[in-house]
Amino acid sequence: MPVVGEGRMIPIKTDKGTFEVFTKKVGDSPTMKVLLLHGGPGGTHEVFENFSDHLPDAGIEFYYYDQLGSYFSDQPNMDDLLTIDRFVDEVEQVRQALGLNADNFYLYGQSWGGVLGMEYALAHQDKLKGLIVSNMVSSIPAYNDYAHNVLMADMDPAVLARLEELEAAEAYEHPDYMGLLMEHHYVDHILRRPADQWPEPVMRAFPHLNPEVYIPMQGPSELGASGLLVDWNITDRLHEIAVPTLVMAASHDTMEPAFKRMMSERMQQARYVEMPNGGHFAQWDDTENYFPALIDFIQDVDAGRSIAE
Repeated sequence: MPVVGEGRMIPIKTDKGTFEVFTKKVGDSPTMKVLLLHGGPGGTHEVFENFSDHLPDAGIEFYYYDQLGSYFSDQPNMDDLLTIDRFVDEVEQVRQALGLNADNFYLYGQSWGGVLGMEYALAHQDKLKGLIVSNMVSSIPAYNDYAHNVLMADMDPAVLARLEELEAAEAYEHPDYMGLLMEHHYVDHILRRPADQWPEPVMRAFPHLNPEVYIPMQGPSELGASGLLVDWNITDRLHEIAVPTLVMAASHDTMEPAFKRMMSERMQQARYVEMPNGGHFAQWDDTENYFPALIDFIQDVDAGRSIAE
């Protein structure tokens, strides 16, 4: 069920003043508490609404959270606030406000949330019990290479030519742009169901994406990144992540599974798992594999069991 109008607003201090971000606690556990970092940037927690069907029954507590600038949180003028370091600081302020610590705090990030989760771990892993990186690589240049050399190469040439024509004209609002993306890209790599069968929370989240956050950071194109994140790459720092980590991939994602396996091998103690039927939103299109893998990791770390594959 949607969580509109519920939850707890947390004050966040920035150089431009104090603003509030939305959180909502679901379930209860003294030792397994998961903070969910959504994608975008500028997306919402709505894409995680089916987590409530799985994690509480496994004894896991979790928190919905909309980052600053996102739909359920304050949306100030984000100029000068769109930096990774500031978002990392925001997550740290949320952690403190929620009372999470290394005895119970698992940080989960999907897509852009995975960028934020890995950056948080590099800055504050002494505060973490576990890290989950879902459907995100550690390098935007690698993401762009895969998009151009694999995904776009597999696309119908006429469709690709029309998309590139629209992008060259900056006609991102043209009905052909999203229509072609949905038919020839999204249903194959984002969420692997016919468009008329996409779950309501995901469809609700799309118009809630804040372009004042998304476009400056990601860029306007859906065929690769071109914004402030275009050169982001922490692959050479993955060995610094010592906290138990789960790297979640999907065989049909917009990002290369083999690259994600390599990421897990560079981390000090990480488990890699791949969803064979999933796309970028594998929590929806490969649910039967996604949630058991996620729950097993959290419970294994909590019980002190090995996370080796």
